[in-house]
Amino acid sequence: LERARQGRKVALVSSGDAGVYGMAGPTFEVLFQAGWTPPSGKPGDIEVEIVPGASALNTCAALVGAPLTHDFCAISLSDLLTPWPVIARRLDAVAMADFVVALYNPKSGRRTRQIVEAQRLFLRHRRADTPVAIVKSAYRRRQNIVFTTLAQMAEQDIGMLSTVLIGNGSTFVRDGLMVTPRGYANKYDAGQGFETRDGEKAGRSLST
Repeated sequence: LERARQGRKVALVSSGDAGVYGMAGPTFEVLFQAGWTPPSGKPGDIEVEIVPGASALNTCAALVGAPLTHDFCAISLSDLLTPWPVIARRLDAVAMADFVVALYNPKSGRRTRQIVEAQRLFLRHRRADTPVAIVKSAYRRRQNIVFTTLAQMAEQDIGMLSTVLIGNGSTFVRDGLMVTPRGYANKYDAGQGFETRDGEKAGRSLST
């Protein structure tokens, strides 16, 4: 901020997307605390530009198939800034609601119980054989991909550079690809040239 006030061009770089568990939020917090307001065209105004990037859930999903094709959410297991009871409540809610979930910051050298507790909460609502993909260092030199199940998830090699993708009730793994169906099979019959099923109409809400 001080350098920007001196007229310098300043870049603050974070991995993934700056707005997803990145530095965009803390940057604005600091700016607002310092009395900053968005530029109004006056000399000396400091302009802030957020450059979008690819978050870990995007890169990891691309490497394992198409696990995020339906509704999903991201939850960080780090309790350094968020109380664990808050995180646990969110985990339980999304597990029950059958979201595909991307777990960020799943485990560190000193923080090991959170991934085990997350597994326990998910097993309350999901089958033990629910597909899980663990991607470490996506698109980096030490990239590693492991396909496992919810029952065996916590036994895997997981660290701070890992992202854990937990499937929903429809997610499957086939030929090394993790896929969450979008739901086209509910309305269309692929074996009949994608004609609509009985009682369904193209462009209309799915009948329930």
